[in-house]
Amino acid sequence: MGWLEMSRTSMGGHDTPKAYLDAQFTYERAVDGGTRGHKVLASSCVNNRVWYGAVQQVENGVAGEVFAVVCLVKWNPRSRSGYHFAYKDMDESMGPHEAECPERILDLLTETDRPHALDWRARCRAAIASRRRDVPDGALVRFENPLTCGDGQEATDFRVRKNGTKLRFFRADGAGPYRVRNFYKLSWSIVPETKVHRTVFARAGDPKKEMLKCA
Repeated sequence: MGWLEMSRTSMGGHDTPKAYLDAQFTYERAVDGGTRGHKVLASSCVNNRVWYGAVQQVENGVAGEVFAVVCLVKWNPRSRSGYHFAYKDMDESMGPHEAECPERILDLLTETDRPHALDWRARCRAAIASRRRDVPDGALVRFENPLTCGDGQEATDFRVRKNGTKLRFFRADGAGPYRVRNFYKLSWSIVPETKVHRTVFARAGDPKKEMLKCA
């Protein structure tokens, strides 16, 4: 399916892409003497660029399979063209490229045997695990592929410095700091380092330190 574009006035009174898509994928229709529809159980519109939803099939009031729907989103409420919002939808069985679905949504999905859906779920889980990897302040990180720095130099090893949740990277020669886009999506590892601890000698006649020394 291609992109569906619209102005804000065509969004049915919804102020955000998330609100519109939540409503778009929640509906009930009369079919063959009964009813059939979908219900969005949970959703997230990540950075107003990708909408992920856990959507449940409902037939004659009976809840059924829960699958994932992914929508690419374009959102520009100040657009002068008259088109403020656009989206392109697909379900997980189509194997979407975007695989940053929140864990709380993945946990709602029912089992599936569709190969592309299984692959997509695995990529989402791997992305979540990658973002959870802890990088200690001062760690030496080695990238699988060399990174090109702003001065044109390439390097694989960088020292990490943390400032709150932000990471800054320094080359072995001290150059930096650098920012690494999509750091957690890249292939890297922490280089083990041997730390040398300062030896403390007790002064003669200090009983406390003599005790510690002999313990």
